[in-house]
Amino acid sequence: MSIQISHRARAIKPSPTLMVSALAKQMKAEGVDVINFGVGEPDFNTPDYVKEEAHKAINDNFTHYTASSGIIELREAISAKMKRDNDLDCNPEDILVSPGAKASIFFLLMTICDPRDEVLIPSPYWVSYTSQVEMVDAFPILLPTRAASNFKISAEQLEEALESLSNPKALILNSPNNPTGSIYNKKELEKIAAVCVKHNILIISDEIYEKLIYDGKKHISIASISDEVREHTVVINGISKAYAMTGWRLGYAAGPTDIIKRAARIQGHTTSCVNSITQKAAIVALNECDGSVAEMRDEFQKRRDFLVDELNKIPNLTCRLPRGAFYAMPNISYYIHNNKFGIKNCVKMCEYLLKEYKVAIVPGSAFGADKYVRFSYATSMENIKEGLKRFKKGLINSLR
Repeated sequence: MSIQISHRARAIKPSPTLMVSALAKQMKAEGVDVINFGVGEPDFNTPDYVKEEAHKAINDNFTHYTASSGIIELREAISAKMKRDNDLDCNPEDILVSPGAKASIFFLLMTICDPRDEVLIPSPYWVSYTSQVEMVDAFPILLPTRAASNFKISAEQLEEALESLSNPKALILNSPNNPTGSIYNKKELEKIAAVCVKHNILIISDEIYEKLIYDGKKHISIASISDEVREHTVVINGISKAYAMTGWRLGYAAGPTDIIKRAARIQGHTTSCVNSITQKAAIVALNECDGSVAEMRDEFQKRRDFLVDELNKIPNLTCRLPRGAFYAMPNISYYIHNNKFGIKNCVKMCEYLLKEYKVAIVPGSAFGADKYVRFSYATSMENIKEGLKRFKKGLINSLR
């Protein structure tokens, strides 16, 4: 075929997290006993009260197109949720319901970015951020973080980076963070917000893991800092992680009216609207509660405590305690530099562990962290225990 592929399509790389999960599933289908730590979704089922509402929507023939931005009842439920959980006053017309939070971010970037604009992203970062920025012909500007600072940027670091840029447009802030599990406290958010307001850049606050915070900590949305900050912020959230509804595909963006209105136009010409049945189920998920969210969070905390404790018992390996989400990021640099197989990076180490020890983890380079690997503890305790045995054995046996 002689049709040339666009530079945009050529530049986009496959999602490493999806690739790991797909390969692990393929190996399992072939009869290989693989322990998969690559999954980015809860291993729990959608609560029954939510599923019952979906059945009702089908039986009521609520199966047609809806308004592109989402049905008004759902946007009202999101508005009430944001007031209740985040102390944010947000009108339904300032909310865009999309087929997943990933779509919400992409439509937002399409709305605000022109070619050569710059979007700042703390690193390690969720794998799709950089690709989505590149897809709208903007430049991702990475802000490296260290384990010593719990993988968080400082306001001073952000200020310094902004002063060196030509066309800064936005900061993507993800708290709780994927892949590190780090969370920002109120004081840190206040300082970062002040810098963004000073430089008149938009804060894209990805809060998809807000319900999964541990040790009695409470999520704080940066948009709640002040009215001025709220006018500079678009909050991204959804139902996938909190309610174990990843496959239902519903996320949302909430922010300044003009931005949301124009993002809705872009969505209207691409995906149209979110599945009508999902929208009805999401209303019930947001408005009602049977305790399943808290139960899931408590179970994740037990798994986190066990996983991180065991990882830190492995010689020459360190792992910070994540405060949210369901990921842990151990530093395996010692094994990369001291193995007998000529393995030089985390990608090859993950390939070795999958091939030889049947344990699937995601290389940290997928998130901009070459010395690390990412574990998801969204799997059973039984799998965690067995997977850790394989992981430890694989690392120890790799040493020269």
